[in-house]
Amino acid sequence: MIDESMTKAQRSARSGQRRTRPGKVVLVGAGPGDPDLLTVRAARLIAGAEIVVYDALVGAAVIEMIPAGARRVYVGKKAGNHALPQEEINALLVELAREGLEVIRLKGGDPFIFGRGGEERAACLQAGIECEVVPGITAAAGAASTTGIPLTHRSHAQTLVFATGHLKDDTVDLDWPALARPHQTVVIYMGLGALEIICTQLIAHGLPASTPAAVVHAATTAAQREVRSTLGELTAHVRAARLQPPALIMIGEVIDADAAFAALPQAVALTA
Repeated sequence: MIDESMTKAQRSARSGQRRTRPGKVVLVGAGPGDPDLLTVRAARLIAGAEIVVYDALVGAAVIEMIPAGARRVYVGKKAGNHALPQEEINALLVELAREGLEVIRLKGGDPFIFGRGGEERAACLQAGIECEVVPGITAAAGAASTTGIPLTHRSHAQTLVFATGHLKDDTVDLDWPALARPHQTVVIYMGLGALEIICTQLIAHGLPASTPAAVVHAATTAAQREVRSTLGELTAHVRAARLQPPALIMIGEVIDADAAFAALPQAVALTA
């Protein structure tokens, strides 16, 4: 027989301990959306969470893994619609940790790849709060796996570049000459709203309009859609398909790597 009064007392004692012990923040990479792509550590932390602060880019199936009794705090940011400004998110994490809580901060993809994890970690450390980082599969790797587009390839791309199409001051003033170099793969996060500018600038700085390119929406999830085209025609095709964020822009010869492989003579293909 279970002693219910003892169980309540134990719960009360644990609650008191929680308030007196130091809190911490754990920045957890939630991956690109598919819960099967979570790290084992991330899955364990989510399953045992008492409070989770999460972003708009965290997959719905990952959110469902949060325990029913855990407190959930949504701080997602979408274009023109921020639940909380970044500075307030930083302050919230510090405030919750000071309550003695282990705060699970779920971030889409990897916390340190365009996830503002560096800003949040710095805010915690400056406040004297312990901050752990659990890496996650970034969206580019997830998109590559589900589309079959290799991010690197000995015959097509010896360099891989990740860039963001949405800078802190809302400009799209990127290093166009560097992004337009040949024999590399460029993956641009959060750039769908500036797709036309990106394509135009890359062509203006030397990439042929015939360069293969793609946009992948909601990679690794059931909602995934992709459009493949050329740099010169990508904007028109994406508009026709009505793709919406979240989406990645992928540019380079690797987009057509499968077609190039299929075109090889069979004897060569078998030994590649």
